[in-house]
Amino acid sequence: MKGSAYTIGFAAVLGSACALLLTAAASFTKPYKEANQKAEEAKNILLALKVPLPDNASSSQVVEVREKNVQEKTRGELTTYEYSPPEAGGKVLATAMRFAGPGLWGPVKGFLALEPDMKTIRGMTIYEQEETPGLGGEIVAPWFRDQFVGKSIVDSAGVPGIIISMRGEPAANKVDGISGATMTCDKVQAMLNEAIKSIVEEKQ
Repeated sequence: MKGSAYTIGFAAVLGSACALLLTAAASFTKPYKEANQKAEEAKNILLALKVPLPDNASSSQVVEVREKNVQEKTRGELTTYEYSPPEAGGKVLATAMRFAGPGLWGPVKGFLALEPDMKTIRGMTIYEQEETPGLGGEIVAPWFRDQFVGKSIVDSAGVPGIIISMRGEPAANKVDGISGATMTCDKVQAMLNEAIKSIVEEKQ
């Protein structure tokens, strides 16, 4: 009986100690995790805006370049990131915005950047996704993302929206989809068009 009580007591103490260690470890690593997330976000903003980065830039350098060259603006529910380096004399060279939504297997998050005309895509990045490698996961591949550069966010009739599809004729606002990943492409298209709708409405 005493042996059982001792075992139970020992297990309880051990469990409490493990819980305390895990809590302490989480508290210790939290600032580093948040710093890495901030740097990754800053990196993707800069990539979408085509802001030059030093070769092999550290996380702190990436954040420094973002803070020096990109101004965050909030208008109502819309947050934009304006590329206006000191040497531009206040001129905005490009504007980026977030897009996000549910993918096929998890959340997808990224940035879409526009040229000063606010109609031409300057760049697009995706920094979070859980899609199937080799299929939907190809949304992060350079060949897919680079298609968006130079594309229009409006069609020939001036209607806002981007099309991601392997079907149909080429168009100023259309890019090729990914074979075997139609549902992922449809979801990314919906996210991008929601962001495009927001920026178009804000500029009216």
